[in-house]
Formats: sequence, C-alpha cells, structure tokens
Amino acid sequence: MRCAAHTRRRIELRTLMASLALLATALLSGCGEPSGDSTSNAQPAANPSVSEAAMAKWSRSCVLCHVNGEGGAPRVGHPEEWLGRIEQGETVLLTHTIEGYKRMPPLGYCMDCEAEDFEALIRFMAHGS
Repeated sequence: MRCAAHTRRRIELRTLMASLALLATALLSGCGEPSGDSTSNAQPAANPSVSEAAMAKWSRSCVLCHVNGEGGAPRVGHPEEWLGRIEQGETVLLTHTIEGYKRMPPLGYCMDCEAEDFEALIRFMAHGS
C-alpha cells in the first residue's frame, strides 16, 4: 500500500513540475525582443478538435512523458519525433495508446479518456497545435 501511495505522490509531483515548466515557458516566451518580421512570432492556431476537457486530461496524464520525452516518448510540438509513428497510421497509434506499447502504459495514465480524446490529443501532440 505504501508503494502505491509513494508512486501516486511521485506522479502528482511530476505533473505539478511539468505544469509549472509549461507555465514558465509560456510566461517567458513573451520576454524576447520584438522581431521586425511579424510572421516569425506567429503562434499555431488553436486546434478546435481538442476540447477544453480533453486538454485538461492531457495536462494531468500525457504531459508526464510527452513534454520532456520521458522514456523515449515523442515530445509535443516536435513533429519530426512523431514522423515514424504517424507513418504507421492513426489506427496503430490509437491501439498502442489504448493497449500500451513498449514504455507507454495502457491508456497513457488517462483512465477517463475516450477514443475520441486520444485521437484528438495524438493529433495535437504530433502536430503541435
């Protein structure tokens, strides 16, 4: 029982640390000197296929591995790291997500995600928007 509580606490701490890192990155990204080229600062458009509820699920599960590439996970916003996986097709990616694959646990720690959530979140992470 102590081991499960310790693991859960470590996961909560990692989630908090990853969330703080994302927040710090977001806050500091606006601190640079303005560029003369307005297109170089353009942010990717929000992906309307990712609901706010799905992003909340992402922030407490997917973020644990896909922000820093823990365990070899492809990082969000790095399409080159997703290329080999995308080439396998969305069906294979969804199956790996649901059943687990190599170091990725089944459901990627998102016990309340539905298949539609996973599909939208995979697209979000693979394409960075």
